[in-house]
Amino acid sequence: METKIARTTQEALVYASEIGFPVIMKPMYAQSAVKYDENELILNVFSLSEVPVAFSQIVNKIDSNRTSEFQGIVIQPKTQNSGTKLFLGLRKNNKFGPIIILGSSGDSPERINAISIGFPPLNQVLAKQIIERTKIFQPKNNSLTQNISKIGVIEEILVKFCQLVLDYPEIKQVDINPLIVESEGVYVTDASIVLDVNRIIREPADHFEHLVFPPYPTKYVAKRTLKNGVEVTLRPIKPEDESRFNDLFKSLSEESVRFRFFEIIKEMSHDTLSRYCNLDYDREIAIVAELKDKKQIIGVVRLILDSERKNGEFAIMVSDFWHGQGLGSKLMDFIVDISKDLKIETIYSQVTSSNIKMINLCSKKGFGTKPMDEYTVNMYMTF
Repeated sequence: METKIARTTQEALVYASEIGFPVIMKPMYAQSAVKYDENELILNVFSLSEVPVAFSQIVNKIDSNRTSEFQGIVIQPKTQNSGTKLFLGLRKNNKFGPIIILGSSGDSPERINAISIGFPPLNQVLAKQIIERTKIFQPKNNSLTQNISKIGVIEEILVKFCQLVLDYPEIKQVDINPLIVESEGVYVTDASIVLDVNRIIREPADHFEHLVFPPYPTKYVAKRTLKNGVEVTLRPIKPEDESRFNDLFKSLSEESVRFRFFEIIKEMSHDTLSRYCNLDYDREIAIVAELKDKKQIIGVVRLILDSERKNGEFAIMVSDFWHGQGLGSKLMDFIVDISKDLKIETIYSQVTSSNIKMINLCSKKGFGTKPMDEYTVNMYMTF
């Protein structure tokens, strides 16, 4: 929302004319902890003749104890009441780090039953889950139908808000209240930010030290070219990949499914797919091979670490159509490099003894072989 700060009556007249009537006028204070009260807020200023009057009324109502904090008069356009009004905020906890809060406008973070929370980093899937847990978007709410179209917009706002929090860890607290979502746009009519002075003077190296979940590991994004000249992108999996991961699974033959899962699986449930795609990157990482143009996933390698982060079990899955193009080899090389970067001592994969291609590939890469039983072979590499 367009916002102007007027320090004189003349500036208020100019800014109100530029914004267009009706406008809202309210005081601004230097410290975010010091907010105006409702008696200082004038909601409906319809003409130039009303601006000086409103300006004087606000100034005269300012408490003498707040005079030193007074910065000027905020002038904003008056929005319609048809929008969905939300509270969006940030709190930081010593144990959990930053916490994203979403609720109905007027709710405070203390009203736990009326708000929904999430932990950075957020993506569209996690943002949508936060929204769906918020009281105003519950199925029993009569306004749900008219709010459905706004969910995508709010998802985007949450993801960007979360990124702001990650980029500026010196931000200690944020209150955006209300955040108004209308058909023609999104507006913020009031917001406050509290900074952590102690965090500002610290080194940037411990940027993400208090996140419950690690951020998306962008350093593990790379390009590779297959034998047929096709370029693929290797990158960590995202929750948004669920449908494409399911397409990869459906492209597998029964033999490929049995080699990968040790049994025949006809289909994966949403919960199963979610577990494969929504990962804690500190404990598990999956690298997908994605076609550049089609955004199609044609292969994946997964590494699951043990509780001590010393050993990791990996598995590779490649679409049958892309067998013989060297993709499995490139995925294995990539996960070996990641394992070294993570300082893992040993990685291993349990393979059925009939999976000759996988056994031969591991042997060529320098993996040791240890029979588990007459049906299973353990392939391992120690760094």
